[in-house]
Amino acid sequence: MLQLIAWIVLALVHLMPALAFFRPATLTALYGIKPDNPLFLLMHHRAALFLAVFVACLWAAWRPEARQVAGIATAISMLGFLWLYWRAGAPAPLRTIARVDLIGLPFLAFALWGAFKPS
Repeated sequence: MLQLIAWIVLALVHLMPALAFFRPATLTALYGIKPDNPLFLLMHHRAALFLAVFVACLWAAWRPEARQVAGIATAISMLGFLWLYWRAGAPAPLRTIARVDLIGLPFLAFALWGAFKPS
């Protein structure tokens, strides 16, 4: 049951940016990027990748055989962003995103432990 909860929390961490795939205006609200900015298309594609992580986390919540791959993808997403955020000097406009990922780290650690622990 705790593994299920951890995976659902990880899915929720990726929900808002994933929704931007279906509602691109969310990109302006989340990141301040206007549709006429050339980076808008890149961020829209990024939303598709967040959708993939979101779906992988939900899949892993109910299918234990998916947990290792989902865990690796989720770790790359969260730890990759946090590392890049830190290397960029922790820009204030991205602080909320960093905080959400930091809050999700204990859930990620627990999910990874469950996915990779010896049987």
